[in-house]
Amino acid sequence: MRKGAHVRRRLVTVLLAVVAAILAATAAAAADTQGGETLNGQIRQPETVEGIDITVFQGDEEIGTATTDSEGRWEVELPGPGDYRVVLDEGSVPEEFVVAEQPGAEHTDVNVRPGQQRTVIFALAHPGEGEGSAPSPTHSDAEDGAAEETAGDDAEGVATAPGVSANSSFGTKVIQLTVAGLLYGLIIAIAAVGLSLIFGTTGLTNFAHGDMVTFGALMALLFSGMALFSDLHSAIAGALSGVWLVGPALGFVARPMVVATLLAVLLGAALGAVLERFVWRPLRRRNVALIQMFIVSIGLAMVLRHVLLVAFGGSRMTYPDFQLQEMLRLGPVSITPRDLTIMVLSVLVLVGVACLLQFTRVGKAMRAVSDNRDLAESSGIDVDRVTLYVWTLGGALSALGGVFYGLNQVVYWQMGFHLLLLMFAAVILGGLGTAYGAMVGGLVIGLVAQLSTLWFPSQLMNAWALGLMIIMLLVRPQGILGQRERVG
Repeated sequence: MRKGAHVRRRLVTVLLAVVAAILAATAAAAADTQGGETLNGQIRQPETVEGIDITVFQGDEEIGTATTDSEGRWEVELPGPGDYRVVLDEGSVPEEFVVAEQPGAEHTDVNVRPGQQRTVIFALAHPGEGEGSAPSPTHSDAEDGAAEETAGDDAEGVATAPGVSANSSFGTKVIQLTVAGLLYGLIIAIAAVGLSLIFGTTGLTNFAHGDMVTFGALMALLFSGMALFSDLHSAIAGALSGVWLVGPALGFVARPMVVATLLAVLLGAALGAVLERFVWRPLRRRNVALIQMFIVSIGLAMVLRHVLLVAFGGSRMTYPDFQLQEMLRLGPVSITPRDLTIMVLSVLVLVGVACLLQFTRVGKAMRAVSDNRDLAESSGIDVDRVTLYVWTLGGALSALGGVFYGLNQVVYWQMGFHLLLLMFAAVILGGLGTAYGAMVGGLVIGLVAQLSTLWFPSQLMNAWALGLMIIMLLVRPQGILGQRERVG
């Protein structure tokens, strides 16, 4: 490889590391200035109920009161971390409902850690339906350890493992955090593969990739809330309820969240294709330098991010499906069906991408362009078409990663920007420009981040992942799967 190309790749590696450090400093600054402890929830069992009063106490002191809105949601800001008591006012419950008849069903005690947004769920029932069977107040697993926020709406999400308590044995904690690390790493890998492929084929460090992740998550949120898809699911489930296997299968595929995910992936692919066709290809044909294109990607990221902010607002949201689930016990491992599904689908998608790259003509062309763009073009490969395919695939994967990240945690306008930090780390750790490296790097980042919470506060988990990236740059600059290159 020519000396200039080798030096340029080294410079890009250093630039990515600097960007990651800037992002980490930004997140830390947000954490220092915003705080952000809250208690929130949604009353939607058996249906959403408006006008119910929720009061939060700390000891004998009343901290605040909230009333459920038209969607059954409520939220109370807290003065800081600590132990709180959440009480539902039974007198505010409409006559057609009662609090689930179980001891302690109208109140619950929770512990809120620094920067945490804790979700508390209360269940109602129709009179005569809930005796002894309705669940007592519970904490959504998406917030009780699975989606802990470091600091308010602008802080970076920190995902810690559900099912891990202070009373668990060390071995149980290791196993549980390993599973959580694999889940976290698979989500990072899904989102980072496209970033690595785009760099490999074009040399561009796409700073807007994180906001493409956010775009996918918010598109899925938009479609999952549409009544059209809920009605479609109900119609299919009702019409085919008696058909063995086919009915349940079609009913699952027609679920609003499944349909919304498919539409979000298609829109993410379309966004990637449009950006390549109408932004990046014209810039390349004008021989715009890569550093200038990098600056353009920063501007594009800011535009896309703030358009999403205007369109969807700055509050944190959750998908209506698959949030309140019982934990599955698989030996010493506790996991929700939602997270297990995310893990299985992520593995299948990554295997599918690997097969595409390894065994198909398009995949081989992608690898050829990534290895040597000029040689691939001289061999008859339509480089522009292959680049368009890469951007389309990268957009689809980023959207899917955003949906999975939103299901595992919460959805908000800066979620992809904060995940970009870890995507950069995964790409550098695995090796610049290689999809397999991004997969391996994502898994390593996820495992290191989660397992570090065995000894250190969860707020530092991403710092240790970035520390590993710095060590890799010092010891093996080409990354885990990268190849050592000769200069000159």
